[in-house]
Amino acid sequence: MKPRRFWLCADDYGISPAVNRAIRDLIGRRRINATSVMVGAPSFDAGEARALAAVAAGHAGPHAAVGLHFTLTAPFRPLGAYRPTAADGAFLSLRQMLARGLARALDSRAAAAEAERQVEAFHRAFGRPPDFIDGHQHVHLLPQVGDALLGVMKQHTPAAWVRQCGRTSPLVKRRGHAKAHLLDVLSRRMRRRSAILGVASNPGFAGAYDFRRSPAYDTVFASFLDGLPEGGLVMCHPGFVDAELLRLDHLTSMREQEYAFFAGERFPQLLAERGFALA
Repeated sequence: MKPRRFWLCADDYGISPAVNRAIRDLIGRRRINATSVMVGAPSFDAGEARALAAVAAGHAGPHAAVGLHFTLTAPFRPLGAYRPTAADGAFLSLRQMLARGLARALDSRAAAAEAERQVEAFHRAFGRPPDFIDGHQHVHLLPQVGDALLGVMKQHTPAAWVRQCGRTSPLVKRRGHAKAHLLDVLSRRMRRRSAILGVASNPGFAGAYDFRRSPAYDTVFASFLDGLPEGGLVMCHPGFVDAELLRLDHLTSMREQEYAFFAGERFPQLLAERGFALA
């Protein structure tokens, strides 16, 4: 039987040198086939872009997709004039963005301007538009942010697809946690709006889990394949921990557990057992 092909995307390229190194290693091993880049992160520069482009080019096999990880939450900072920001000039926290977004109190024009700046920064770094766009902490799913981003994509990246984060399996939906349910709800609108504008999106999504519980990642990943359709997307966060990651993000040790799983032998065995292969 022909394997079901899917995208396995490592988020947060650019967040720290150690995470960048881990992601490039997995791409080089053909263990993941996509990553999304935080162009405004302090650890992203021209050298990191060249290193990623070289390994993603696929000289020994299919290329890896490289996308933009649209970032609008603290502790990261905007690339230009943007409101609202915190007192220190950084974006608002995810909790603040979520509250304002659900209340329809965000400035869509400011979000569109920042999206344009980040798309331009990606183009300068890689010499081309992103293959796809997703959002750090899923901020692109907030209605006003999503509408702004889709408008920018329609104009500036017409060949790129946008990540929607809705699951497809009723069984997975029943047993998922609160965050996954919220992503389902917000993604319904994203799918409708992207279809109206003619912006492509992934047909299925998985990868959300409770990082704080430190579950056994091999078991968690196996559940992501339940109901995943052809061309679906699984989000992941592999990496090594360094001082910069500790400074910027709470997701640390689970990154190393994810990396160990993808670099190990159980991962390809599981894909073969379940009838999946990377796109």
